[in-house]
Amino acid sequence: MNKTFLIIGREYFSRVKKKSFLITTILVPLVIVAFYAIIIAVSVKGSTSETKLAVIDEAGLFNDSTLSESKVLKLTFIKNETEQSFTGKYKEQGYEGFLYIPVFDISKQQKFVVHSQSSLSLSNNIAIEKYINKAIENKRLIAKGIDPAVFKSISADAQVDNTIDTKEGSKKGSAGVAFAVSFACGILIYMMMIIYGTQVMRGVMEEKTNRIAEVIVSSVKPFQLMLGKIIGIGAVGLTQFAIWIVIMVVLQSAIPLIFPDMMQQVTNGAAADVDENMMATITQGLSSLPLLKIVSLFLFYFLAGYLTYASLFAAVGSVVSEDQQEAQQLVFPILMPIILGFVIMTNSINNPHSNMAVFGSIFPLTSPIVMMGRITYDIPAWQLIASMVSLIATFLFFTWVTAKIYRTGILMYGKKPSWKEMLKWAVKKG
Repeated sequence: MNKTFLIIGREYFSRVKKKSFLITTILVPLVIVAFYAIIIAVSVKGSTSETKLAVIDEAGLFNDSTLSESKVLKLTFIKNETEQSFTGKYKEQGYEGFLYIPVFDISKQQKFVVHSQSSLSLSNNIAIEKYINKAIENKRLIAKGIDPAVFKSISADAQVDNTIDTKEGSKKGSAGVAFAVSFACGILIYMMMIIYGTQVMRGVMEEKTNRIAEVIVSSVKPFQLMLGKIIGIGAVGLTQFAIWIVIMVVLQSAIPLIFPDMMQQVTNGAAADVDENMMATITQGLSSLPLLKIVSLFLFYFLAGYLTYASLFAAVGSVVSEDQQEAQQLVFPILMPIILGFVIMTNSINNPHSNMAVFGSIFPLTSPIVMMGRITYDIPAWQLIASMVSLIATFLFFTWVTAKIYRTGILMYGKKPSWKEMLKWAVKKG
C-alpha cells in the first residue's frame, strides 16, 4: 500500500510542478472572466446605440399611434417624399435606411419594405416588426370601436414565480438558474472525465514507450502502478478544479471594483430593460437550491465516474505504444457511452423524471453525467442509491478487469492486440 501512495505522490507532484499546469490553472479562469467582462462591456455599449431610420408613412399608420419610441431605433417621419424619390437621398441625409408604408387595407395581411445599404441587424428587424404590428393592432382596435388604452389596461400580463417549500421555509426559485447549474455540472463532469482520462492513457503510453514501466514493475505490482496513476492524476484534476473555483469567485467579486463605471452602466442601462434585477434573480435562485447536496454529489460522481473510465483509459494506454491512430481506435468505444451520457443529460434537464432520464442516471456508464443534469430537481432516494451503488460496483469490476489487461499489456511490445485478445487477458486466471 505504501508503494501505491508513493506512485500517487509521484504522479501528483510531477504534474502539479509543471509550468504547463500552473499556466493552465491560472490562465483559464483569467480568460473566462476577461471574456465575461468584455461581453458585459460590449453589451452595455451596444445597448446605448440607436439606428437612425426614416419613415415614409403614406397610409398614416402611425399618426394616431400611442407607441413610444423604440429603444434601438431612432425614427424620423419624412413628408413630401415617395419611395422612389427618397431612395437616392436617405444615405446623404444621415439615415441608415428608411421604412416605406404604402396605403393598404388594415384588415388584410401586408408586407412592408425597409430600404438600407446593407442587411439589417436581427434586433433592428425585430424592433421594426414589433413597431408596425403594434400600430396595426391599434388601428384595428379603433376600427372596431375599442380604445387602445382601455384594451391595454385589461390585457393580461401574468407572471409565474416558483416558490420552493423546504424544511427551512419557502424560497423563491428560478428555472433558469436551476437549468444553468444542472447543465454546468453535467458538462464539467463530461469534460473532466475525457480530459483526465486521456491524461491517464498518455501517461501510461509514455512510460511504456520510454521503458520506464519495466523498471517500475520490478518492484511494484502492475495493479498498484495502475491504481497509483489513476488516483494521482485524479487528484491533480480536483486540485485544478478547486483552484479555478477560488480564482473565478475572487475575480468576479473584483469586477465591480476594477470596472465601477461599467457596472454602473449595467445597473442603469441593461438592468433597466428587465422587470427585475438579474443578479437578484440569480442570488434567489441559487439560495433555493440544495448547494451542499449538489457539491457533495458532484464530487462523488466526478470521482466515481473518473475512476471508472480512467481504468479503461489506462488499459488502452498499456496495450499501445506510439501509434496514436491505434490509440484512437481503441478509445472510441470508451468515449461512446460518455457522449451518450451527455446527449441524455441535455434532454434530462428539461424532462428530469422521464424514463430516459431515470435510465441514464442509474446506468453506471452514463450516470455521472446524467445525474448531474437532474441534480437540481427532487430525485427519489431509491434512484440516487441505485445510481451510486451501481456506479461503485462498476468501478470495482472495471478496475479488476482492466488491471488484468494492464498487467499483460504494459510489458508487451511490437504487437497490436485486438479486443478479443484483451478480453482473453481479462478472463484469464492467475
